[in-house]
Amino acid sequence: MWSKSRFRSMVKKRSRSLRLFLTRLSKQPVPGLDKLIAEIEIEVWKKTDCLKCAACCKEMTPTYTAGDMKRIAGHFEMTVNEMKSKWLKLESNRDWINRSIPCQFLNLKTNKCSIYAIRPQDCSVFPHLSKKKMVDYIHVHHQNLTMCPATYQMVEQLRKTLENG
Repeated sequence: MWSKSRFRSMVKKRSRSLRLFLTRLSKQPVPGLDKLIAEIEIEVWKKTDCLKCAACCKEMTPTYTAGDMKRIAGHFEMTVNEMKSKWLKLESNRDWINRSIPCQFLNLKTNKCSIYAIRPQDCSVFPHLSKKKMVDYIHVHHQNLTMCPATYQMVEQLRKTLENG
């Protein structure tokens, strides 16, 4: 696993070319892309330790579904409205997100989520590496490329594989 400074340095050097690669891929998807991504994802997770990074929790916010809010509010023995008032804000696009960053549920010393078992759905599927239709999530990888080492590694490995294959 890379240090945060090494990751930021690599992203700074390569994010433009990787973004261009993703844009080309979205316009001209290759056959077998979803299967290839699933194989690459296995390798990426062997090299990734989210607890060493936690950038997703430190620098981003999930979107909360109604189910997420009900589950989390129940855990804290409060109403959904109390939860919204205490921790969330409504975006102009009608999404509920964290009022502050880093996430209020992140332990900054351990990088562990204090509500991991009941975390928002958005958190449980982040960083959305392998989806049934990769082309439908390329815009998400564009976003996550500079924040998530797993996404960065996945896109870099995909680019190398397609260029060499």
